[in-house]
Amino acid sequence: MTSDITLFVNPTAGRGRGARAAQPAARVLREAGHSVRTVLGEDAADALRRAREAVAGGTGALIAVGGDGMVSLALQAVAGTPTPLGVVAVGTGNDFARANGLPVRDPVAAARGVAESLKGDGGVPRDLGRVGGRGTYFGTVLASGFDSRVNDRGNRMRFPSGRLRYDLALLAELAALRPIPYRLRLDDGPERHVEATLVAVGNGSSYGGGMRICADARLDDGLFDVTVVGPCSRRTLLSVFPRVYRGTHLSHPRVRVFRAARVSLEAVGVAAYADGERVGELPVVAEVVRGAVRVLGVGG
Repeated sequence: MTSDITLFVNPTAGRGRGARAAQPAARVLREAGHSVRTVLGEDAADALRRAREAVAGGTGALIAVGGDGMVSLALQAVAGTPTPLGVVAVGTGNDFARANGLPVRDPVAAARGVAESLKGDGGVPRDLGRVGGRGTYFGTVLASGFDSRVNDRGNRMRFPSGRLRYDLALLAELAALRPIPYRLRLDDGPERHVEATLVAVGNGSSYGGGMRICADARLDDGLFDVTVVGPCSRRTLLSVFPRVYRGTHLSHPRVRVFRAARVSLEAVGVAAYADGERVGELPVVAEVVRGAVRVLGVGG
């Protein structure tokens, strides 16, 4: 394993925590004997291009410093390559780091875990989801339905800023709540016609900063957990929503969970979000790619 490694930094993550975290993380890695270079980028496309160049150039590891958005970009660069991924999680949600048991908002501990893993196991294999053949990889959840509509509405709003924007978007979508007719196919099974509030395809267990929508999903079993929330009244949805943070919503009679390695989703006027990033309108096909990435620091 080469000692040259790359920090892939989002300086704006977590209201500036990304920029502040890069320095102590780099110090720990240098003290462990690594040569560290930093990759930023003028925008997401430029950052991804630079990350891919670092991977193609033989960097010993790509270390994402930021939140789930930065991890998502890093996954596009390392998936299917020998280059392992490290995560210094200092964003808002940090769902990928939590799913892997990595330190959150502790850049020194995260960097130490990366350094120890580089000297030891070289990273633990983790499955990824992939949308559409050679398309977007995701580590946690592909969301569609009520939750993706909240994201769509929030992204269109210019005021207010921050979390309040999405709170208002949620209230607006609640007012417009209606079941969505889906066509769902699991592996090579028959096409299912289901009415649902949302369908979440989980490689990992949570999204949105700890909402355990696919609470029992594992990153190493070769299967998605597909959570289907059936038609709900506003009152039912509001009563079930707090349970998502504990994962106890899975026992609700309106919730069903399926497992499959390949999922086809179709619905009219519904977008899909993977790891919190918009991947486009349905239909989509998602498949598990076994052992697509090696994650550093797991179990450290």
